[in-house]
Amino acid sequence: MLKNQPLAPRQRDELALLLVLAVTVLPHIVALPLLCSALVMLALLMRGAFVFGAMAAPSKFLPLGMLVLGVLAIRWQFHTWFGTEAGVALVVLLLALKTLEMHGTRDLLVLFFLGFFTILTQFLHAQTLPGLVLMLAGAWGLLTVLVRAHMPGPATSVRQAAGVALRLTAWGVPVMALLFVLFPRIGPLWGVPDDKSTGRTGLSDAMAVGSMSELTNNPAVALRLRFEGEAPAPAQIYLRAHVFGHFDGRQWTSLAPDLPSPSHAARDLRVQGAPLRYEVTLEPHHLQWLPVLESSPMAPVAEGLHISPGADLRWLSHQAVDEPLRYQAQSYTQFRYGSSLIAQELQAWTLLPPGYNPRTLQWAALLRSDPALRGTDATALSQWLLRQINQDGYRYTLAPGSYGRNSVDEFWFDRKAGYCEHFASAYVVMMRAMGVPARVVTGYQGAERNPIDGLWTVRHSDAHAWAEIWQSGQGWIHVDPTAAVAPSRIESDGRLADADAGSPLRAGAGGGRLWLPLRQGWEAANYRWNLWVTGYDQRRQMQLLSDLGVSSPQWQDLAWLLGAVLASGIAAVAVASWRHQSRRSPWLRLRTAADRKLAALGLAPQAHHTPRQLGALLTQRFGAASAPIVQWLTALEQAHYAASSAAPDWPQLQRRLRRLPWDDLHPTKALRT
Repeated sequence: MLKNQPLAPRQRDELALLLVLAVTVLPHIVALPLLCSALVMLALLMRGAFVFGAMAAPSKFLPLGMLVLGVLAIRWQFHTWFGTEAGVALVVLLLALKTLEMHGTRDLLVLFFLGFFTILTQFLHAQTLPGLVLMLAGAWGLLTVLVRAHMPGPATSVRQAAGVALRLTAWGVPVMALLFVLFPRIGPLWGVPDDKSTGRTGLSDAMAVGSMSELTNNPAVALRLRFEGEAPAPAQIYLRAHVFGHFDGRQWTSLAPDLPSPSHAARDLRVQGAPLRYEVTLEPHHLQWLPVLESSPMAPVAEGLHISPGADLRWLSHQAVDEPLRYQAQSYTQFRYGSSLIAQELQAWTLLPPGYNPRTLQWAALLRSDPALRGTDATALSQWLLRQINQDGYRYTLAPGSYGRNSVDEFWFDRKAGYCEHFASAYVVMMRAMGVPARVVTGYQGAERNPIDGLWTVRHSDAHAWAEIWQSGQGWIHVDPTAAVAPSRIESDGRLADADAGSPLRAGAGGGRLWLPLRQGWEAANYRWNLWVTGYDQRRQMQLLSDLGVSSPQWQDLAWLLGAVLASGIAAVAVASWRHQSRRSPWLRLRTAADRKLAALGLAPQAHHTPRQLGALLTQRFGAASAPIVQWLTALEQAHYAASSAAPDWPQLQRRLRRLPWDDLHPTKALRT
C-alpha cells in the first residue's frame, strides 16, 4: 500500500471489525493460557498488518500450526480439553485464527456469529455488572459493523450504522427481558455446571500458620449481612466457619471429617438474651460450610437447601456452595456451650505434636510450677497470658514474614509479631502445654456498613482466627488473643489496614475519602444485580406466578404465560403495523398496490418511476391491451400532481384499481391464448 494512500471502504470496515473483535476477546485474555493469549493477539495484529498492506497474506498452514500450539497450551493449563474454561479458551482462539483466513462473505458471517457467541461466554466466567457492560458494548460494536457492511453507498457513516444498531438493540431488549423473566428455568438444564478446574479463594478447611495473612490483600466480598433491627457492635460480629483441634506442628485441621453430624444437636448449648435475626448473602466458596454469628442454636433457613449441624456449633449444607446463596439465621451473643464434657472427650483438645516448639513447652512447665499460678483455673491462666501479650512488646502485623519449623517458639521468644493466626495458634499451643483444653476457630470478624443500602459487607480480608478454651463449669469460652495487642482490629468497623499502617489495603479497600463513596455505590448496585438478576432462579419464578394469583405454580404455567405474552406482543405489533399502513397517504397506498401488480406482470417498477413512465413501459410491452391500466396510471398521476382546489377522489381510484384487467395481461394467460 502506498504511503498516505487513503483506505478503501472495505479496508476500513475490516479494521473496524478487527477492533470490535479485540474488544470482544479482551475480557477473556486474563483467563486464557499465556501462550493462547499471545496467539490471539498475534493473529489480530497479523490480520491488521495485512489490511494495511504491511505483509502478505499468511500461508494456510500458519493458522493450523497456531491452532495446534494453542490447543496444547489449553491442555497444559487446564489439564483437559473439556470443561467450561477449556471450551471458552478454544472458542476465543478459533475466533482470532479465523481472521487469518477471511476472504469472502461466508467467512465474514462466521466471524460475526463466533463473535456474538464469544460475547455470551463472558458470563461463563462471572455474571457481573462489568461483564454486562462489556457484553452490550461488544454486541453493539458487532451490530454496527454488520449494519455498515450491508448499508449501500460509501457515504454511509459509522455514526449512522451505530444509530441503526442501537435501534435494533433497543428493539431486542424488551424481548430479552421478557424471556429472562418468564422462560422456565428447568433444573438441571438451566445454568452452568461447576468447573472443578477453576481456582478458589477464601477460607480453607485447614490453617497453616501464615496462610491467612495472604487474604489481607483480597478485598473481594465474602458475604453480606442484613440485620433485622439494630446491628450488633463490630466487636460482637464473629462469623464461625471452622474449628480446628489437630495440630501437626505446621498446620491446624479438624479433629473429625467435615460432615453433617446429626448427633450434635447443639449439645449443652444454653443461650441468653434476645436473638439477632439476620440474612446472609454468601458468595460461592465451593465448600459446604455456612458461616453464622456465634452462636446459632437453630439451623439457617435457605429455600430448597438441606442444612445439618456440624461439629462445634457449625452448620453445613449437604451440597457445596457453588453459586450465591441467601439464608436466614438467628444467633445469640450470650451463650454457654460444652459444660458437661468429660475428661475423655477433652483429651483430644490438649494434644501437641512431639518434637515441636521445645522452648514453649519448657516455658509452660515453668509457669505451672510458679506458686502464683499453681492451682489456677483455665480462665486465670488465659488472663495472665493475654496480659503478657499486651505488655511484653508483641506486635500485630499483616506482613509477619515466613516462620520456620518451630513457629510458636519463634513467635513467643524471637519475633513477637504476627497476624491473627500466629496469635491464635501460639495461644492455643501455650494453653494446651499448660494442660488447658483449647482449640483454634476461624471465620470472619467485623464488617463494614454500606450507608447506601444498609448492608454489612464482610470481605475475604476480614478472615480471622481466634481461640476457645474449656473452663470447668462454664464450657468453651471465646478468647481472641489478637484483641490483646490490636483492639482496633476487633472493635472498629474499618478495614484491617487500620491496624497496620504499612498495609497495602490502606490505599485500597479502606483508604481514600473519594474512593470510599464510589466503592460503596458500586457494591450496592452490584448487590442488587446479584439479588434480582444472577439470583433470579426457579424459586423466584414460582413466586412471580404466586403473586399473579396462580395456585401451586409449575413450570408449565410459566410456559403458558410466556406464550400468552408473546402472542399479545405479536398481536400488538400487527395492530401497530396496520395502523401505520392506514395512516399512509392514499397516493402511497395506491402506488404500492400498483407496483405489486406491475411486478407480477414481469415489470420492475422503481421508486423513481412516475405513473406516466410506468404506463409507457406497459404500452411498450403489452400494446393496446394495457390501455385501461395506462389510463388509470395517468389519472393517479394527475390526482397527485395536478394543481386543483378539489380534493382527489381516492376511493374512486381504489375501486377502479380493483376492476382493472390485470389478469388479461398475465404471462400465463397470454401463453394459453
